[in-house]
Amino acid sequence: MGRSGLACMHRRECPPAEAADRAAAQVLVRFPDIGCSLLCNGVLSFEDTGVLAPDGGVYPPQRPSPSAVGKSAEVTA
Repeated sequence: MGRSGLACMHRRECPPAEAADRAAAQVLVRFPDIGCSLLCNGVLSFEDTGVLAPDGGVYPPQRPSPSAVGKSAEVTA
């Protein structure tokens, strides 16, 4: 059981809220009206990839920079 008081009941335990791959945990409840999901490690994961940890920690969205997006869309002849 994690700090959030939630128990991961999956065969392979989900990453804890403190781990870098925290958003890889299984979804317990989806809240489509507000665009987030509660994960079994207590993390609120938002559609824009932002994260709110059970301890109040905020992790900003992990989006590619506009320059990186433009480069991947370039077509070379």
